[in-house]
Amino acid sequence: MRQRRLMNQINVVPYIDVMLVLLVIFMVTAPMIQTGNIDVPTAGPATSPPSEAMIIEVEADRSISVKRTASSTALKVTDLEFQRFLREALEADPEQPFLIAADKTLPYQKVVDVLEAVRTAGVRKVSLQTASGQ
Repeated sequence: MRQRRLMNQINVVPYIDVMLVLLVIFMVTAPMIQTGNIDVPTAGPATSPPSEAMIIEVEADRSISVKRTASSTALKVTDLEFQRFLREALEADPEQPFLIAADKTLPYQKVVDVLEAVRTAGVRKVSLQTASGQ
């Protein structure tokens, strides 16, 4: 008589069949379980629309100009007038964003100096313009 050898493999096909049947059952019954509407919390009404960024332009000759909006004309200012401009803008809106647009030929240290002046004035939102539209 011949001896039987033990089979050392597991047949997973029946397990896959059972899993597919369970998957189909759950897919069919899941929509039936949900009844009613889902309660989603609301954020409430917006207090005010976000303000447009004020633009600080640093020219190649290291002069500073400010623009209240992107469409307004640039106004050249001295360092003292620049600090006053920042203070007035922050008094009107403490969350006022600023955009620094520096000439590409300008030494980076001048841009860092302007960033430092803006930071010491108390500005929280400041960005750097990376490319000019010209």
